[in-house]
Order: sequence, then C-alpha cells, then structure tokens
Amino acid sequence: MHNVFVIKRGDTSPALRYLLPADVSLAGAQVAFQMRKHHGEAVIDIPAVIETVFAPAVVAYEWRQSDTALAGRYQAEFKLIYADGAIETFPNRGFIDVFVAEDVPGLPGLPG
Repeated sequence: MHNVFVIKRGDTSPALRYLLPADVSLAGAQVAFQMRKHHGEAVIDIPAVIETVFAPAVVAYEWRQSDTALAGRYQAEFKLIYADGAIETFPNRGFIDVFVAEDVPGLPGLPG
C-alpha cells in the first residue's frame, strides 16, 4: 500500500488521518506521529490523536504551522503503544509519503 498526503507550505489543514486495519483496537492505547525529511533525520515526534478506538480505528495528526514551514518530501508513520505495552507502527510496510508543496511567496495572509 502506498500512501501520499499533500499539503501546502504553512497550511495546518487538513489533518493527516490514517485508517488502521480492521483487527486493530486502540482501547487504552497511545499514538505518536513521527515524520522525517525523505531519508533524513526526524523533524516531528509528537503525540497524535485517536479519532476512533474500535474498528475501523482511525488515528490523526493535526498540523502546526511550523510542521509545514519547509516545502519538500517527507516520510511519516504512526507509532502505537497498546495498553499492554506492545508497540506497532503503521504503515507496517513503507511510510506515508508527505509532500509539502510550495505556495505563492511574498503575498500577505488573509486580513485578521
């Protein structure tokens, strides 16, 4: 399975959501979102949100503006720590490819 998520530089929406396999229950679990530059060092390692505990279980990461400040290719994953202490990473094979696209530079933001 190949996952690609695209967001513009500086954007904080939409959240990155990941649907877990049907046999995964997140009752009592914790989840972290981890992202690194494509084949580089980690740039994010922070708690994520469990949106749905039981099948279909969904985890999500709500972006901060600093997360998308630099355009480029990234690799991401969700690391689950189950109630019994077992750890499992999703996707199990490969990564979620995150592409932070360039925006139009030099334009002012929306009026406040």
